[in-house]
Amino acid sequence: MKKFLIGVALAASLAGGAGAQETVVVTAERIGYDSEAPSVTLAQRADHLITKVRVVCDTRDTARRKDELRQTLRGMIEEASRTPSISLSVGDEMLVDFTQKMLDKVIVPDSKADTSDAYVVIRTELTKTDTFDDATQRIKDFIAHTPKSGRTEILNEQPFNLGLVKPERYRAELVARIAADAKQTAALFGPDYTPRLEGLQRKIQWYQSGQLDLALYIPYSLVVAPRGAP
Repeated sequence: MKKFLIGVALAASLAGGAGAQETVVVTAERIGYDSEAPSVTLAQRADHLITKVRVVCDTRDTARRKDELRQTLRGMIEEASRTPSISLSVGDEMLVDFTQKMLDKVIVPDSKADTSDAYVVIRTELTKTDTFDDATQRIKDFIAHTPKSGRTEILNEQPFNLGLVKPERYRAELVARIAADAKQTAALFGPDYTPRLEGLQRKIQWYQSGQLDLALYIPYSLVVAPRGAP
C-alpha cells in the first residue's frame, strides 16, 4: 500500500496538481493464480502493455547534458503524437500523461557522476488480436525511431507490465456473477438455506492470468446459513 500511495503522489506532483488518470499498472509479480482470490473472477484483457524506460545522458557539461535530455524527451513526445498505438506517461502504479511541461521535473541526477536521467512509461494499446510479441515490438520500434540528441540513450531495462483503465467499471458485472454463484451454492443445501455475502464493498483486485490477460475479483466471503439465522 505504501508503494501505491507514493506512486500516486509522484504522478499528481508531475501533473502539476491535476488528478491522476485511472490507469493502474499490473506488475509481473502477480502472475498466475492468486491464493487470496475467491472462486468467482472475471477474465479481462488488459488495456495496455507497459514498460518504463530510462532516458540517460552522460555529456560532461551539465547545461548541455540537460539540453540533450530535453531534446530527446521532446522527440519522444513528438514521435508518440505521430504513432496512434503509443502513448507516454509518468508515475509508478498510477499513471498520468507525459507532457513537455514536465521535462525539467523528470530529469534528475544519476548516481553516476556527470550523468542525468529521466524515467518515462511507454504504453501501447492492446487489440483483441494482439500477441505479446506484437505489442512489445511496437514499443521497441518506437524507441528505435525516436531521435536521440547527443549522448542520450533510451534504455529499456525494466520488464513489460499490463495496464488497466478504470478497474471499477467492471464492478456491476463482477457483482452479478458473485450473486449468481452465491444463489446457486445456497440452493445446493435446500430451500431453507440462504447465502450471506461480506466484503463486496472492497475494491476490485486482479492478478495476471496470461501474457496479456487479467483475472479481476473482489475479495469477498460467502457463508451459507439457515434462513433466519443470526
